[in-house]
Amino acid sequence: MISGERQVIELSDHQQQVDVDVERVCAAANKALPLCSALALEGAALLGLERVEVAVVSDSAIATVHGEFLDDPTPTDVITFDHGEILVSAETAAARAPEFGHSSDRELALYVVHGLLHLAGFGDSSAGEFQRMRKMQEEVLTSVW
Repeated sequence: MISGERQVIELSDHQQQVDVDVERVCAAANKALPLCSALALEGAALLGLERVEVAVVSDSAIATVHGEFLDDPTPTDVITFDHGEILVSAETAAARAPEFGHSSDRELALYVVHGLLHLAGFGDSSAGEFQRMRKMQEEVLTSVW
């Protein structure tokens, strides 16, 4: 468990496929939480949450949730629920990290930041929103990693 000023992130590893440095990802999330809260749009879900739960899961687990809630039964990197739950795929992170020249733990931390920004009210469905969110998540991640 890690604490922000008034909020808490609980991060747990529910998969065995990829070795995850939970402490390192938690440390980054700990630093990112107040930054994302400060960026939050008025009325954003993050502002009303005392706790954010982050679950590191396998591709099969995230694909099941992706299919159930978003009608797409394929693995994805991150799924965020407004009630304060973020799912991140360790296998997807491990597969994609080499493309970007960094560790799978940094990629997981990026997914957590991405989820926090969704909770902060930012979307990524249009090209403009995607670019804005990508820039914000990189700035946050660079400052916390």
